[in-house]
Amino acid sequence: MTLLSVSGVHTFYGNIEALRGVDLTVDEGEIVTLIGANGAGKSTLLMTVCGNPRPTRGTVQFDGEDITGSATFDIIRRGIAHAPEGRRIFPRMSVLENLQMGAITGNPEHFDGDLEIVYEMFPILKERQDQRGGTLSGGEQQMLAIGRALMARPRLLLLDEPSLGLAPMVVKQIFNVIRDINERQSMTIFLVEQNAFHALNLAHRAYVMVNGRITLQGTGQELLANREVRAAYLEGGH
Repeated sequence: MTLLSVSGVHTFYGNIEALRGVDLTVDEGEIVTLIGANGAGKSTLLMTVCGNPRPTRGTVQFDGEDITGSATFDIIRRGIAHAPEGRRIFPRMSVLENLQMGAITGNPEHFDGDLEIVYEMFPILKERQDQRGGTLSGGEQQMLAIGRALMARPRLLLLDEPSLGLAPMVVKQIFNVIRDINERQSMTIFLVEQNAFHALNLAHRAYVMVNGRITLQGTGQELLANREVRAAYLEGGH
C-alpha cells in the first residue's frame, strides 16, 4: 500500500523554483532513498512533505489523504516524523528532555515503553540521559535526533542526511540502526542521503534528483549498478 505520494510538486523559495514537478511514492514497510548533489532539492522535498514550505502546485498525500495544505503540527500528528539535516536537537536540554519533546504529540501511556526501545537502540543515550544535548558528539547527537523522531511513534520516518559529518565507523552504526528500525518495527523510512553507496545498499527503492527534478528511479541495487549513478555519485564525479 502506498503510504506517501508526491504528485507534480513545485516548490518555490521566493522566485527560485526548488522543486520542478516531483513525482514519487513510498510504500508501507519500505526504505526509499533519494540521492542527489548538494542543492538538488532533496531537503526541500522533505520539508515540503512536512508542510513548510508548502508546494505552489501539485499534491502530497499521506495514507490516502491530501495533506498538501495541512499545518506542520497536524502532519506530525497524522504520523510523519522528521529528523532534519544538521540534527537540530535542543542543545540546552538534556537527552531525556529532547526525547520528551519528541513524544509531545503521542499518548503518555506509551512513553516509558518507547523510551526503553530508544535506549535499547542507542545505549549511549541512556548513559547520558541527564547530559545536555549540545555537549554530545556529532554521532551521539544524530542518534538523539533519530530517537527523538521515533518517540513520536511515526508511521513514516523522514531522515535527512543522517551520515553528514560523521566518522566512517559511526556512519556504519547509524545505517545499521536504520535497517534495524525498518526490519524490527516495520517502520517505513524515506531517507535523503549524499552517501549514495550506503543509502542505495540499504534501500528497497531509490530516486535520483537533479536540479529539483527526479531523473532516475529503480531498486537500490539497480541504481548501484547504473553507469550514470556510479559516475556521478560513487566514483568521485559530480
